[in-house]
Amino acid sequence: MSDVTLYTDGSCLGNPGPGGYGAVLIFGEHRKELAQGFKDTTNNRMELRAVIEGLRALTRPCSVELYTDSKYVQQAITKGWLKNWQKNGWQTAAKKPVKNQDLWRDLMPLLEKHRIDFRWVKGHSGHPENERCDELARTAASGRNLLPDEQ
Repeated sequence: MSDVTLYTDGSCLGNPGPGGYGAVLIFGEHRKELAQGFKDTTNNRMELRAVIEGLRALTRPCSVELYTDSKYVQQAITKGWLKNWQKNGWQTAAKKPVKNQDLWRDLMPLLEKHRIDFRWVKGHSGHPENERCDELARTAASGRNLLPDEQ
């Protein structure tokens, strides 16, 4: 398995509002940046979409060190929330429907394809790659070619 480092961030100008994601993939000397903006979305959706699109960009199974400033995304995986949501018919412990099910379902096969170590990094703390992802996400959210965020 190839070793890849993936940095991700999502942004929303208003919540809900126009949003975007940014992702930076690093594989040896290679670097790839991804970004896209969406109409009427939420920050959590963009955080999730950044992870999904970053992992989708990998053409074969990889060992991924994934950095996110979203505790929502990181803890859903590392604390087992996602597995519990699935077991409970996509309901939270409070018996309410899980938000962003469509994106969690998109993420699930990617979690199986790759070996991923989810790591949390504090946002806006000067980490160069996290700052770059934030810039990509904000620029995408401010762009003209915003896609609909269909749920």
